[in-house]
Amino acid sequence: MSQMRDTGGRPSVDVEPEGAAAGLPLSDPATEEQAGGRSGAGALVWRRLRGQNTFWTFLVLAALVAVFSALRPDAFATTFQFRSIATESSILVLLAVGQTFVIITSGIDLSVGSVLIFSGVVAVKTMNAIDSSPQAGWGVVVAGFAAGAAAGVAWGALNGFLVAKAKVPPLIVTLGTLGMALGLAQIVTHGVDEGTVPANLTETVGSGSIAGVPWLIVIAVLVVVVAALMLNTSRFGRYTLAIGSNAEGAGRVGIKVDRHLIKVYALSGLLAGFAGVLNLAHFSSTTLTSSTQSNLNAIAAVVLGGTSLFGGAGTVVGTVIGVFIPAVLQSGFTILQVQSFWQTVAVGAVLVAAVYFDQLRRRRRNSS
Repeated sequence: MSQMRDTGGRPSVDVEPEGAAAGLPLSDPATEEQAGGRSGAGALVWRRLRGQNTFWTFLVLAALVAVFSALRPDAFATTFQFRSIATESSILVLLAVGQTFVIITSGIDLSVGSVLIFSGVVAVKTMNAIDSSPQAGWGVVVAGFAAGAAAGVAWGALNGFLVAKAKVPPLIVTLGTLGMALGLAQIVTHGVDEGTVPANLTETVGSGSIAGVPWLIVIAVLVVVVAALMLNTSRFGRYTLAIGSNAEGAGRVGIKVDRHLIKVYALSGLLAGFAGVLNLAHFSSTTLTSSTQSNLNAIAAVVLGGTSLFGGAGTVVGTVIGVFIPAVLQSGFTILQVQSFWQTVAVGAVLVAAVYFDQLRRRRRNSS
């Protein structure tokens, strides 16, 4: 654009080109325009990439993979290792995707880890009530999936109602439901993990694969694709971004803000419930204690992926990249026999840096 303005600002002079006077071939203006267009397009793409948090997060992930692969190519840079990282991260991907929509609205959901646990308990209790044998059929498994997902939606809708209608801050609401969901799960199970899970669920969904790709990865990819399409191409995604940018303005143009917030929190609950059943399938048992930090891990992944804590901006793809940064760090540190405590230090440092750069970008945008 600057080249076009510069050319238009110069006076026009009618002279014969030197090449014509000397009988030399002239350069083709169309060719020059195409070359300039290619250069300008490349610069435009670079400027756009440079302004995206997702791009820089991806570079961080790529750098981590490159470093660990160089240090231990025989142990880290293997298909088995990458598949293991992806499989172990699949359940967290579901939680983080739901959290992305919530944080884009400038909210937060601290309850997803407890909802995961509660939904897994509801799912296994439902399946055992119908048929408690390990050889229970697929009908029993489907009923368990439905019950776990319904439990997640119920908690999410409750969160959304209290945030949207009761006007209680999201931090307080979801902190309260975090304790309620976990406490109820412990009451129902008497504090003992339930381990009677149908083999169809554990052997197929939990540890099975299709064309060499674990089902957990396939399900996570499908969820990511659907969620990305929802956020980028649907009315639901546009409303979510609009509410996060300016809730009052969104209401003035006809968006039913309260109703949409309930839907967003219900979506987060649904994915947490779904993740609870997958967690049950993967570990062949409920996990009353090991998933309590999943909410913080999901929030960290969303922020690392470039979603603004102030709302109005975020991507599902960036969140997926944010999920894999701690996963790659943990795997790499384990292979290098570095104390796992350093993983927490590294992730915390990257998280603070991500929020700091997000604030810098907001200040720059507001001042321009």
